[in-house]
Amino acid sequence: MVKIRRGVVIFLFISVVVVGFLVRSVFTLITLLFEDGLRDAIPRAEIPPPNSELIGKRPQLIPKIIHQTYKNESIPERWREAQQSCLDMHPDYEYKLWTDEGSRRFIAAEYSWFLDTFDGYPEPIQRADAIRYFVLAHFGGIYIDLDDVGLHLLFLLHCLSVHSPLLLVLLSVILTKRRQPKQGCNRRLDPLLSYHAWVRRTVPTGISNDAMGAVPQHPFFLRVIEMLKPYNRKWLLPYITVMYSTGPLFLSVIWKEYMRTNPDEDGRVRILMPNEYSRHEWSFFTFHKGNSWHGKDAQLIFWMGRHWLFLTVLGFAASGLVGLVSWWIYSRVFLHGNSPPPKSTLRSPTSRRFPKFWQRTPRRERYELLENRHEV
Repeated sequence: MVKIRRGVVIFLFISVVVVGFLVRSVFTLITLLFEDGLRDAIPRAEIPPPNSELIGKRPQLIPKIIHQTYKNESIPERWREAQQSCLDMHPDYEYKLWTDEGSRRFIAAEYSWFLDTFDGYPEPIQRADAIRYFVLAHFGGIYIDLDDVGLHLLFLLHCLSVHSPLLLVLLSVILTKRRQPKQGCNRRLDPLLSYHAWVRRTVPTGISNDAMGAVPQHPFFLRVIEMLKPYNRKWLLPYITVMYSTGPLFLSVIWKEYMRTNPDEDGRVRILMPNEYSRHEWSFFTFHKGNSWHGKDAQLIFWMGRHWLFLTVLGFAASGLVGLVSWWIYSRVFLHGNSPPPKSTLRSPTSRRFPKFWQRTPRRERYELLENRHEV
């Protein structure tokens, strides 16, 4: 007969509860690892080539507005070429540059319920993230980052220099993007106006907030701005706080949850895949060469983005090792002191090193025990 020790049962029960709670907490993040976005992808064959007569026959749903953000109206010289490429290709589009002052004034006038949260963000990048969601939900149009190097990646590098390289190991696997500097327009964006909303797919998983489009009051972006306050939490690491409160990780989680509601065609969010985003001469966006910022830290981030699956498996292996060490400590501290003294002082090397998860009771001893109880 095999009798499992009570301490083992307690330890296993606590472990299952803790693991279950953790899995439930990050369930959406886990499902993001297996989300390819193909269900809502914009097919390549559906996008007319540049200067095609089919472009004029497509319906225009998204208004012709280009939104960009910067702290003030003095755009750095290194970004002006990318900015001007979009302006030159779209003279019939309205252009809105949202500065820090103008963004706060807009939130105070139109969304005063969010002003305290907007002012309370500890990092300027969080306000830069939030305003893009609000202007798309309010006005509609297309948002394009001035610099595709990404404020989030620059903020990560800042955190690394201020805090610890451990920050890089802990989080950069979650939503690392391969970025090049200075995002500009490679062709007119008219074909993208035919969709109620679109975002772009990133590698290895999730969606980005550096290029997006939507009609005014689209239900997805209404949900995004509604969830900004509940997700405004301060995590242990600053980069996690930014990414999971307003950044691409936040947007990806809301997108994944939104897809579970099975929206109708008007509420659907279409996905611009990497090949249609850049990479080719017929893609919508291009990159303008500028001063290189890619140091060793950035190269390490890119390496992690390419080997995210290996790092994920390594993380699970490390978690298993932590569990074994926890069991060993638990058995030595709690079980060893409560266990009865051994009948023999001779132990095998294995029994001294590893605790027993069960003990076997011979049938003869059980028979003698029952007999003694009968006599009593």
